[in-house]
Order: sequence, then structure tokens, then C-alpha cells
Amino acid sequence: MKILVHKTLSVLMAFVVLFTTMSFTIDMHYCGETLVDFSFNDSAKTCGMEKVQAEKTCNNPMMKEKSCCSNKQIVKESNEDLKMSLDKVSFEQQIFVAVFTYSYLNLFESVESEDLAFEDYPPPFLERDIQVLHQTFLI
Repeated sequence: MKILVHKTLSVLMAFVVLFTTMSFTIDMHYCGETLVDFSFNDSAKTCGMEKVQAEKTCNNPMMKEKSCCSNKQIVKESNEDLKMSLDKVSFEQQIFVAVFTYSYLNLFESVESEDLAFEDYPPPFLERDIQVLHQTFLI
């Protein structure tokens, strides 16, 4: 149970860091009070009512009808505090990271074993069959 909670919290914290360093926009188009379309990182498609109102011509330019459609945009800026620059890391810390990475990657490399001398020689010759001698048979 403890391992499951630990893994769940670590995944949750990874998502928190990911979403705080990421920026995005949500664009929404309302026609009246109803949401017609929404889009992430792009402009939302309109319902076509703007074209109809633009085609209407009025003799009095001072009199304008208010559009029933509206656009709403939500912008979430990224948090620049978590993005670490390489200039802020000292030379000793850079050396530590390089040495740690090198030694960690070398843990998983296979080590070549020495040739064993007895692998090339055949086993000794058996004068008597030991299973027959002791009368032990697998059935």
C-alpha cells in the first residue's frame, strides 16, 4: 500500500511540475449564452452569425446592433522560476552531474569475463555407468 501511495504521489508531482512550466491558451466562442466551440492553442471557429450581421447595411452609421456572439480567451502563462539555466549552475555542480551520469550508465554495461581454461577440455571418461552401478533410474 505504501509503495502504491508513493508512486501515485510521484506521478502527481511530475504532472504538477509539467503543467507549471507549460503555457497554453483556451479560446472559446459563445453564441448568446451557449458555448459553440472551444480550442486549445488556436482560435475557435465561429457560428457564422458575424457574417450575417456584417452584411446588414444601415443608413445611420451611428446606430449599430450589438452582436449576440462573443469570444473569450483564457491564457495560462508558464512559470519561468522552475526552468533552470545552465549559467546558474556552478562548475563543480556540472562536473558532479557529468561524473554521476557517466558512473550510472557504466553500471549497466556488461563486463567481459575472462576465458576459463577448463571449458576447452572434455569431461573425464567414465569406466562404469554410475546409474546402473547404484541402480537408480528415473521413471
